[in-house]
Amino acid sequence: MYLELKKRLETRLREVLKSSYGLELETIPVEIPPELEFGELATPVAFELARTLRKAPKVIAQEIVAALGPLRGFDSFELAGAGYINARLERVAATRAVAQSSLSLVAEAKPVAPMGEDDDPPGDERAHALVEHTSINPNKAAHIGHLRNAILGDTFVRLLRAAGQKVDVQNYIDNTGVQVADVVVGFLHLEGKPLAEVRALVEERARAFKASGKFADAMDYYCWDLYARTSQWYASGTDAENEERKKLRYDTLHAIEHGGNETAEVAELISTAVLRRHLETMLRLGIEYDFLPRESEILHLRFWESAFELLKQTGVLYFETEGKNKGCWVMTRPGAETKDGETDEDAKVIVRSNGTVTYVGKDIAYHLWKFGLLGRDFGYKPFFRYPGHTCWISCMEGEAEHPHFGGASAIYNVIDSRQSDPQANVIQALRGMGHAAQADHYTHFSYEMVALTPRCAEELGYEVAEEDRGRPYIEVSGRKGFGVKADDLIDKLIAATLEEVNKRQTGRDDAERRKIAGQIAIGALRYFMLKVTRNSVIAFDFKDALSFEGETGPYIQYAVVRARNIFRKAGTTERAVLEEFQTLASKHGDEIEVFLRAPDATDIWALWLRAGRRTLVLEQCLATSEPAYLAKHAFQLAQEFNNFYHRHHILTEEDAARKTLLLATAAVTLRELGTVLSWLGIESPEAM
Repeated sequence: MYLELKKRLETRLREVLKSSYGLELETIPVEIPPELEFGELATPVAFELARTLRKAPKVIAQEIVAALGPLRGFDSFELAGAGYINARLERVAATRAVAQSSLSLVAEAKPVAPMGEDDDPPGDERAHALVEHTSINPNKAAHIGHLRNAILGDTFVRLLRAAGQKVDVQNYIDNTGVQVADVVVGFLHLEGKPLAEVRALVEERARAFKASGKFADAMDYYCWDLYARTSQWYASGTDAENEERKKLRYDTLHAIEHGGNETAEVAELISTAVLRRHLETMLRLGIEYDFLPRESEILHLRFWESAFELLKQTGVLYFETEGKNKGCWVMTRPGAETKDGETDEDAKVIVRSNGTVTYVGKDIAYHLWKFGLLGRDFGYKPFFRYPGHTCWISCMEGEAEHPHFGGASAIYNVIDSRQSDPQANVIQALRGMGHAAQADHYTHFSYEMVALTPRCAEELGYEVAEEDRGRPYIEVSGRKGFGVKADDLIDKLIAATLEEVNKRQTGRDDAERRKIAGQIAIGALRYFMLKVTRNSVIAFDFKDALSFEGETGPYIQYAVVRARNIFRKAGTTERAVLEEFQTLASKHGDEIEVFLRAPDATDIWALWLRAGRRTLVLEQCLATSEPAYLAKHAFQLAQEFNNFYHRHHILTEEDAARKTLLLATAAVTLRELGTVLSWLGIESPEAM
């Protein structure tokens, strides 16, 4: 509702500015005032025109108000202050629009189906976005920091799909990187296990985990400890020993990259087993993927060779013949030329003098494929089956029949903020190759780290030094073995929630209570990761996340449960109430208008307005790549509903028309909250 009215006002303002002043503005500022007393929408456009028109903003605003005339959905326009124009809405019309929009929603919206074998038919012209997220090194169990990446990415996928876009969800697997090499070193050299023993261990761990359901029995947990031991081993000997171990590390890495040897087979076994566990972990949070492109195929299918030729042909790369980068292929970065026009030695190296390709070089090739500009493709084979679709993985030669991946019109890479420079280099390369449109639609969806509060670290069994207890957070490190495994975190949240659910829901069986506890725990975790802007550090804390008070997932879920109980006690449904309200408003609009303008109904009107912001907030989230705005909207909607609930006696209201309005207010809130929560990946439990 709000988005439609905002755009309608912007259009009328453009018409007025053109007819009155002969001006055409690219953007018209229209805002939501901080207080309802200033109206429902406002524009400071008169201030922006003051210098151009050489008039006082107040005079310009008076002229614009006089020229606006009647506008559907708006009750009046008025001058405010030194030049603001406030707009007041037709309240009955607005509530009917919100009610109609809510009637088109299910009580709790389900995520839009992902791409895959049930993809849209040929000829679908919707925008095709590719979102890459999670992308955990397949060398050990997922940890709390990975959860922020995955939850951010998954939520943004849901928002894009809510906006009607086709979305391809990819999880990049670096199965030939140094982190995998470290675990391989651990198996082959610390533990002395040859290929056959590693294979037997992988199979044994899979059977043990399936039988026990205990994550400690799984392969990713085993690798977690081995990775930490190996990392410490590299620096635990004499200088000569450590130098040899460093050489062993890179020899192992090169063997994995080359392929066709026992070391590479060990890496394949381990990375595949750990990857499968990662997908199972993320599925606990409702997170799914369409395609898993692997580094090994990017190397062996010679993506880089094709990209290298394109980069040379377009002049993006040049061969350096002197200086510290002598013998390297480098890419000049903006501002890298000296005052004499000579090339700066800080130009980005893409191919080293020994012929090896840097991370950025391989990433350029990968993103050319993403945009359909490379002229090569992966082989594909099924890897993981979800309830509604199959997740595919890259391979050398795959199945003839498979979904189409790549060739996107927009790319979003959920990668932490430390990778800003490499991401900028890829964008620069695209521009240099003449792909400006693609570069403009390449978004580095950056985010900051997740740490622990000292209290949370102690609750997890870590020893916290006295000087660290006063710090706002403690950083985690998987390499040092100080971290929180994702599955352990989820289990601890569920256990803490189940304890409370068991106290409150004694009339429900164990399965129901466990389901409710899982929904609350996952909702708490997802909301905690989404409620702050993505470029802010998160200090995770169990008690804060699970609180039923304040800005938390459980607080919002409880508002939904409370709203559901209203309709259960009233013996009706949201749909029936909203349909009744539409009929009432069409026949007795004046009576509803009186109710909505009464002094004690300000909170009711404010709640309808908040409910009407769904599409406006969605647009804001997509324009800024920031899901936190939706999380904040959900909290504010729940907060205003709870205030409304405590202030008005809905079920005992004696005036029939007013009771319908109150019930409709609850119905709109319930449907809007259910939809918004589903976009956040949060379920609404039946009870709490």
